[in-house]
Amino acid sequence: MMPVVFDRKEHVYRNDAFDELVKDAVRFFNGTPVHALPPPQSFLGTGVYALYYTGDHPFYEKYASLNRLAYGYPIYVGKAVPKGWRQARASDSSSTQSRELFKRLKQHSRSIDSGADLNIGHFSCRFVIFEQEGSDMIGTIEAALIKLNRPLWNIAIDGFGNHDPGKGRYEQAKSDWDVIHPGRAWAAKCNGHPKDRSKIVANISRHLNNIR
Repeated sequence: MMPVVFDRKEHVYRNDAFDELVKDAVRFFNGTPVHALPPPQSFLGTGVYALYYTGDHPFYEKYASLNRLAYGYPIYVGKAVPKGWRQARASDSSSTQSRELFKRLKQHSRSIDSGADLNIGHFSCRFVIFEQEGSDMIGTIEAALIKLNRPLWNIAIDGFGNHDPGKGRYEQAKSDWDVIHPGRAWAAKCNGHPKDRSKIVANISRHLNNIR
């Protein structure tokens, strides 16, 4: 093969239609109904979700005041992808459809129930189910929502969405979230050196000061 002169422009893909598709999905997401956490009944599907806080915890008073009028300030955004998505990029179809989104919301409910000073009744959620080829957009829409909303538990406090690392892997440190909201049994087994609580609280304060 003959060598060619490198020209970066020949490798850059742009399409305004893609940008509009993402914006349309975000608009649809923001118009979906808000439910209690977890939702009142199980359902099939994978997709993207957001959690909203309206309680009286002193760390999150700003979120509570903003969300009492309209649910526009998520404290956390996440995704639930089809089984096998990471290995084979499988789309969610009628033959493979699962309850991964509902299960993920239930898992978060258990984390909040376990976390010190948190009340599950102070949390709500909204979500979008992506089916068939649309499920390939899940990661893209999650990233767009995080970029747009900069949720506290995504940006300033890590670890809320973590799973039990499993036996033999507890040498890691507790996450920031588990330091300020201790209670998850598996997190208590982590014996690494966590971040100082005062530094985490300072990160929360800085983040909230930037919310408009």
